[in-house]
Amino acid sequence: MTSSAPAAGAAEAGRAGGRVAPDAGARATAPGAQRPRGARTRCDDASGTSAVPAPAAPPAGAAVLDAVHPAVPLAFFAAALALTMAAFQPVLIGLSLAGALACGALLRGPRAVARELRWQVPLFLVIAVANPLFAAQGSTELARVGTFALYGESLAYGAAMGALLMATLLWFAAASAVLSADRVMTALGGRAPALALMLSMALRLVPRFSRCGRAIADAQAACSKAAPRGRRAALSSGLRQMSVLVGWSMEDSLETADSMRARGWASGARRTTYQRQRFRGRDAALMAAVLGLAALSAAVAVAAVGSFRFYPTLTPLSWWWGYGPYALFFFLPCALIGGERLRWTR
Repeated sequence: MTSSAPAAGAAEAGRAGGRVAPDAGARATAPGAQRPRGARTRCDDASGTSAVPAPAAPPAGAAVLDAVHPAVPLAFFAAALALTMAAFQPVLIGLSLAGALACGALLRGPRAVARELRWQVPLFLVIAVANPLFAAQGSTELARVGTFALYGESLAYGAAMGALLMATLLWFAAASAVLSADRVMTALGGRAPALALMLSMALRLVPRFSRCGRAIADAQAACSKAAPRGRRAALSSGLRQMSVLVGWSMEDSLETADSMRARGWASGARRTTYQRQRFRGRDAALMAAVLGLAALSAAVAVAAVGSFRFYPTLTPLSWWWGYGPYALFFFLPCALIGGERLRWTR
């Protein structure tokens, strides 16, 4: 009688609140007991049929690039940056820019790339428009204002310069997403410690500047007196942000130098490093593919740049077989990441 009183009280309280307390036998089924015909388990959907669990989502980032030896992505990004900055030809610049956009979207996500394009596209337009103002050359006159003439060749040259700068910045951002400071030191720390330190600091320079610039802009936007009002105030606010950013970078460089000196950098003794990854057969195959495609792309770039001219008239562009291996080289990380994600979702 005493044990049934709390149960009756709980059932009465459940009915009073508009719900019935579940029975203990309904919550747990004894082992070997048959399940009721109308009951559903966690794997059954609303229709009573067994639902197949959804496949796991593919890994974020580039696990295939993280699994290989750091020397492989280091060689690829070094060759990609060298070819991007050296091959000044519209088609080659366009292929490098497309590969950088696709690689950045796969590595860092489309939103991160879109945030960077918000300030890179205006920079591209400024360079494209500013070049005809300072280098009015060419034979195709588009417009004339007084003694000033706007030529199509100079406009195309400025657009190519802006696209090259965008591609270079995007490749640096992609490299910083794959090559951390530890991986660079693992690849080059034992043989070239100064070069490894310089590369690791250069790869983190652009993302760090971007974060610091956003912090300065947010701080000025939070202050009502520093908030820009009007075009002149916006221009002065931008100049103030640039001044603060330059001052911060100089102060940070001094602090970094003092920290390195205090930690005994270049004291004379060669330091040992912990090598977490070994150079295996798969790494050798990928390195051979990267170096082979880079050498072929370099030959294509030499031939394409040597046969193209901006001035006095633009050389007509046409399809050429050399653009194929050049595009294959710049889209090689996309192919590796895409193939890994397809295998993961199968």
